[in-house]
Order: sequence, then C-alpha cells, then structure tokens
Amino acid sequence: MKAKARIFTLALLLQAGCAVPALAAPLAVLDRNGAAVSIEPYAPNIVRVTIATDPDVARSAPGEGPNATPDAAGWTHASDNGADVFRSGDLEVRVDAQPWPSAPTMMARYFAPSLPSVSIGFAKPGGATLTRMNSWEMSPHDVSGEHTFRVGASFSTTADEHFWGLGQNQQGFADLRGRTIDCRHNYDAPEGESVCVPFMVTSKGYGIVWDNPSATTVSAGVNGKTHWQSNVGERVSFFLITGKTTDEIYAGYARLTGTTPLPPKAALGLIQSKARYETQAELLDIAKGYRARNLPLDIMVLDWFYWTALGNLDIDRSAFPDPKGMNAQLNAMGMRSLISVWPRFEKVSKNFDTLAAKGWLLHDKDGKPVDGLPIRSDRAGALIDPTVPAARKWFWSQIRDNILSQGFDWTWLDETEPDLVPDGYFYSIGSGDRYHNLFPLLHTQSVADGSAQDRPNKRNMILCRAAYLGAQRNGCLFWSSDVDATWEALQRQIPTGINAAASGMTYWSSDTGGWQYPGGAGEATTAPLVDPAGATAMAPAYKDYPELFVRWFQYNTFTPTLRIHGQRPGTALWQYGPAAEAILADTLRLRYALLPYTYAAARHAYDTGAPIMRGLFMDFPGDAQALTVKDQYMFGPAFLVAPVTRQGQTHRPVYLPKGTDWYDWWTGRKFAGGQTIEADAPIAHIPLFVRAGSVVPLGTPILSTAEKQGIAKLRAFAGANGEATLYDDDGQTNAYKTSQAGKTVVRWNDASGQVEWPAGMKRSAARPPVEVVR
Repeated sequence: MKAKARIFTLALLLQAGCAVPALAAPLAVLDRNGAAVSIEPYAPNIVRVTIATDPDVARSAPGEGPNATPDAAGWTHASDNGADVFRSGDLEVRVDAQPWPSAPTMMARYFAPSLPSVSIGFAKPGGATLTRMNSWEMSPHDVSGEHTFRVGASFSTTADEHFWGLGQNQQGFADLRGRTIDCRHNYDAPEGESVCVPFMVTSKGYGIVWDNPSATTVSAGVNGKTHWQSNVGERVSFFLITGKTTDEIYAGYARLTGTTPLPPKAALGLIQSKARYETQAELLDIAKGYRARNLPLDIMVLDWFYWTALGNLDIDRSAFPDPKGMNAQLNAMGMRSLISVWPRFEKVSKNFDTLAAKGWLLHDKDGKPVDGLPIRSDRAGALIDPTVPAARKWFWSQIRDNILSQGFDWTWLDETEPDLVPDGYFYSIGSGDRYHNLFPLLHTQSVADGSAQDRPNKRNMILCRAAYLGAQRNGCLFWSSDVDATWEALQRQIPTGINAAASGMTYWSSDTGGWQYPGGAGEATTAPLVDPAGATAMAPAYKDYPELFVRWFQYNTFTPTLRIHGQRPGTALWQYGPAAEAILADTLRLRYALLPYTYAAARHAYDTGAPIMRGLFMDFPGDAQALTVKDQYMFGPAFLVAPVTRQGQTHRPVYLPKGTDWYDWWTGRKFAGGQTIEADAPIAHIPLFVRAGSVVPLGTPILSTAEKQGIAKLRAFAGANGEATLYDDDGQTNAYKTSQAGKTVVRWNDASGQVEWPAGMKRSAARPPVEVVR
C-alpha cells in the first residue's frame, strides 16, 4: 500500500478538526530490514513507539486521545553494537540490531514471519528491565470494504507481574493477569456495559497506552506475554509511561492525554435521579421532600423523555410548563440541576432532515443515515457524527439555546458508547470499525468545548456513560451504566471501579441500587437486615431490596461521586422504608461531613493526576497480598474501604496492608498491618479503616455545597507522622486553574502528638480543634 493511502487516517482527522497533537520530528526513525521504527519521547518518563512498513506512516502523529506535544528534552541517542539506545533520566529504550535474514530453510518457507523482526527493550536507568516488545504483527484483511490490517504487538511479562486498567469491565475481577479482555464499547456485555480505555498499568512500574481506537483484544500475562491486537490499522503505535510510584505513571497519563478538571463542588454531594421524573411537579416534590426531612442534597437530575420527540432537543411544556421557574426553585433550596441529552434523532424530529442533508449522521456505505438498532428493540433514531466539527458546534448550540437557557446547570450525555453500534457503518472520517471506541471522546468534547467558550467562568461537568483515552479532560463523571438491581451486580462494582479508576477515569461510580427495575424475589438467605415495611421502591416480593440499597449506598458514599438512579417507582431515600431511611440519612450526613476531605482529594487529582479511588496496588506495591485484593480499595490517602456485598452479612474478612497500622473508623480500635481480620459489618455501616498518621478533616453540617462549610474538627490518627491538605474555593468557577489559593497543608507530628500548622499562620479561631485517636 502506498504511503499516501496509509496516512489517510491522519489527514482525515486533520480535515475533521480533531485535536491531533502537533506534528514534530521523532527523535529517530530506524530501519530494521524494512520495518520503520519511530522513537518519539513526550517526557523523560514517556516514550511513543510507532512501527510500520512505510516510514511516512511511522512518522505520523498519534490518533485521537493523546493530545500532548512531543518533547525530547533530556533524551540522548547512542549506538551500541548495532543497537540504538535512547536514554533519559527515567527510562532507557533499546531497539535491538536485526541482522539481515538468511535464506529460508524448507520449514521456514512455511513458518517464517512475514514482517521484519523488531525487538525493543524498556528499562529503568541502570538497566533493570521493565518489559520487552518481542514481536509485532500486521495481518491483511478487509473491513467495511477497506483493505487494511489487524495490527498487534507482544510484550514480555514476569511470573509475579499484575495488571490493571483497560477501562470498564464488569466480569468481576480486578487483576487482569491471565485474562483476555475484549476492549470495545459494548452496552450489551452480559455482566454489564464494557468500556474500552486502552491504558493498562502493571505492578512493575510502567503503563502502556495503546494508540488505536478500533476494537482491541488484550491478553494480559498469558503464557509469559501480554498481547495487544486491534481490528483495524496500518501501524503499531503505543506509549510507555514509567514512574517510581503509580502516581507518577498517572501524572504521565494526565500529561499525555489531559488533566482531569476539578468538578463543581456540588458534584461531590448527593445527586438525585430517577428514570424518570415525568413532570415538573414530581421533580420538585422530591427536592422539597429532602429539605422537609432535613436531608442534604445538591443536584436534581432530569432524565430522558422530557422532550417532545427524540432529537428535537427541546422541553415538553405540557409536562414541564416552566423549566426556568423550576430551576429557580431548586436554586432557592441550594440545589443545582443536570439534564440528560441524547445523541440520536428520530425521523419525525425537526432536526433529522437538516442533519441528514448536511451529512452529519452515522451512515451506511451509500450515505444513508442509520436509523435505530437491528440488535434490540431500541429501534428509532439516527446518531449524530461528532467527527464533524460543525456538527459538534451545532449540537452544543442547541443544548445551550434550548435547554441550558432554561436554567439547567450541566448536561448528562447518555448513550456515549454509542448505543447505536457503528461497526459496518461510517463516520465522516472513516468506518465505524476503524473508530469503534472513539465516539465518547469527541461527543463529550462538543459540550466541553462549547461550555469553555460560552461559559468560561462556570465550572463544567458532564455525566458520561462511556470513555476513551483523554475523555477525562472533558470533565466527565463516569458511571457503570444500566446495571441490574442485584447483589451480584453490587459485588461486581468494586473490581469494576478499581479498574475504571486505574484507567484514568477518576470520577467513576455506579447507579446506587442498580438501574434495572428490582422486580425479582431477591436473594435473601436469611431474614433481611433492613425491615422492608413501608418500602415502595421495588416489587413486593423483593424483601431484601432495602438491605441491598443500604449496602450499595454505603459503598457509593465512598466513591468519588454519589448518585441515586434507577428504573423503579421511587428512588428517594425515604422510599425504601423507615428502617432504611434512618441508616441512609446517617450515611449521607457522613458523606457531607467528609466533603472537606473528598474535595481536597479532588484538587489533588487535578494537580497530579492521582486517582481518588485507589486499588491497593497503588499505595502498597511491595505487599504481594495487597496486589491480589479485588473487593477493597483506598479512598483518598487515608481511608481503606471494604464494602459489604452479600445479603445478611454482618462481618467480613478485611486485609490490612502491611507497613502501617490501621484504625477502625467506627470504634477507634487499632490493628497492625499485614494481617487479615474479621471485621464487624453491622447494617448501620460498612468496614472502614484509617491509616496511621492520617489527618481527616470533618466539616460542619450543611444541606448542600451552596452553603459555606467550615471545618468542625480534625481527627488525627497516631502511630506515624503524616500530613493532610485542607482545600476550599468557591466551588463553581474556574479560578482554581490559575490559583493555588485555598490550600493549607497540616502535619501530624507523632512524637509531639500535635498537628502542626504552616509557619507564619497566625493562631485564630479558624484553627479547628483536634481529636487524636490512639
């Protein structure tokens, strides 16, 4: 294939106005017997490798997702016995010499590789091996009428290496070792929706970002190697990021694909939703119900079918006669609003013909818009094509003028897989097969760019059902989609969340209680721990559903966002019965008391790229047992969370990582690390432990983040020196991007038993009291 044909992907991306990184000459493009190998540093700890049979393709820029500029500062290139060695202060890359192949033997005529051999070693400074790319592949095949290739590469692994990431996979495991992952967006995955973010971190101090948006298969640590293979491509392109800690790897990922913005503070409070509030009166009644019960609440959500037709991008005034007045009432109660906007357009909608005429819809090979899904009873609507810059701008303009103008604060971009599967069809830039996983990045970019332009001082956020490399930079709050309302589904959420966060999806959570209607008989093997009397949220036979909801709510209280949602008659806290309501109210007030802690962790995530929800591998890399734990995680720097996911369970084993002491949050009892304990788990709370040396700020009671929240006290946990960051700002504007104001670092001095404040900070009433736990 000619070079001109091979680089058409880049040309189309540029034509479409996509955010392709700036072109820069690689540090070197090497010839290995006809294989062109490009080495392109992006930072001392980040290098991109591109391999193709055509040098022009090897020199081409990355695809969508990575948006950084190459930077070879501090890198050197030397020759070593025919090998090319590239070094920085953090990384060594060795492209091995490849002798010219000899004439093939009789057997080799059948089994010799069709591509020139390429072998690349990656090591720490001084030579300690990270991994080695031992082989690469390009297998010709036709996709959607296009002559193209399957492309892939294999990397060495060690017997004790573990792997995390690759987006959202709900099969129930955290460590990916020994697993083969179908990395593609798939709403219909049997265990719950899968989402592909082709970024994987290992326990050996490196991560790989695979630069290909087509459907990809990854076998992690299988038979001594990790194998990546994508369905469509003309090159192998990947980034390797290394770091002394996992947080350094995540800082590199943020540098490469974009920082996670600090969300509005309201996003960290309670988000109340239902599928669906059918009228303005119903939505306001729920909001008033929270205030009448003195329960905290920050955001009310208006989900689907508030429109007159799918694709009209309007509000049905028969059901919502005064949306601006409705939002004013919410604001008066200290609440904000979030509204669902879909990317599909029915033929009967006022916008379909215009979009079809402009070519701004996903289409078949003849240019005809694809309407509805052949695979489910979800039959109506054509998909907007976000690879067209003008279509993205138009979409935002309609949201801005028709919906946000009515006082809604933020948007929920649903169906961002997209739900209308693009395989076999075409975007403006190429086939849906080639760009299978790209849609959520570009679609959410429409609102992110529009909000930045038209609301420059209003902090944006988007509720997003899917992701791709870099989607976090668009201000997305991700969630695990329309999961079942079962104990099994809850069990799957914990490892799913660990890997989602490990993929750079910092603000990930799940629909509290599950989205699907709780219509079964439940799984109760013992008498429900929560009396279901008075509950109206489920079918009468599902006696243990209030217990399930309580446990799910306790879990989501310790995820970055807390949202109630579901396809059930009622979802508000009091609709699970009086027994559940009392527990839920206490748990919710704890969530709000911990907002100073969570908000400081959110600021830290913006500053550093460090996830808030942290698999134990991130903080305890030297603890072999911690690497295998799939049902516990750290929430910020202090809390170890061990959710309860089984009906009737009142205790559970909890592994306390070694190297520190731990305190039971509820009782103050101290435990040595490096052991598994049987932790109490009464229905009133889940097992929750705090690392020695932690300082946890507790806020004053508030009903929403619209109120100014003070620090009621600091709770210091003795046994080690430690520190904590206190952070606050206006919670709404983008001033945080240019200011470090509002940060205070306090230190716990274990020898003196005192919390130390910054030098020069005057003693005042602003210093909260300190409660020491020993």
